Amino acid sequence: MRVENSFIPVRGVGETTERRLWEDDITHWDDFHPSAVGRKTGERVESFIDEARPRLDAGDAAFFDQQFPSSERWRLYENFRDSACFFDIETTGLDQERNEVTTVSFHRDGETTTLVNGDDLTAENVRAQFADADLLVTFNGKRFDVPFLETSFGLDVETPHLDLMYTCKKLGLSGGLKPIEQEIGIERDRPDISGRDAVRLWKEHERGEDGSLETLISYNREDAVNLRTLADEATERLDRRTFVDG
Repeated sequence: MRVENSFIPVRGVGETTERRLWEDDITHWDDFHPSAVGRKTGERVESFIDEARPRLDAGDAAFFDQQFPSSERWRLYENFRDSACFFDIETTGLDQERNEVTTVSFHRDGETTTLVNGDDLTAENVRAQFADADLLVTFNGKRFDVPFLETSFGLDVETPHLDLMYTCKKLGLSGGLKPIEQEIGIERDRPDISGRDAVRLWKEHERGEDGSLETLISYNREDAVNLRTLADEATERLDRRTFVDG
């Protein structure tokens, strides 16, 4: 589903009205005519479409992030996936005030970059990774990854954000990233490594144990790469359920 198929951002158009429009073969902004709804609602829909078209042409993801209900922001993914940044962090613990970020992996345009604490993990480099992204994609990033980065590096991350934890919950998929990956068939090179292991690997690296950092980086990078696969699958399933199957 693309944002052009959506009418739900308009005040007065809920899920029921939107579905009725689709059932009447009004499945795209181009298909809309005011007579399909009440006069006032029709005027609001036309006004929204008139404003939304140039915003979409300009790649203004922030506009649609503000317009869509939070539970429906997954609909932005199809339009902005090519300019999305999939990222994941590893830390020394769960407390953003006391613990440190150890590695951050960013996956964009088929390429993966990892920044490492004590080397190239700086506020400037994190900011640079986000600079050209129209959409950030994480798993539990709203509560963990983004606040951790903001606290640790003095950042203010304002890029529109799709947190797949909530997208998956709409599909009835709950729990952590790894169990959900297993449930939908995403395989890992090292399924035996967990977030707890990531903390251990960093401590081993600090003690100078060979291979620990490389293993941690590999694990972190796989998290970021798999987010793309998970986002593709989850939004496709929601698309079928919401737009096709009804």
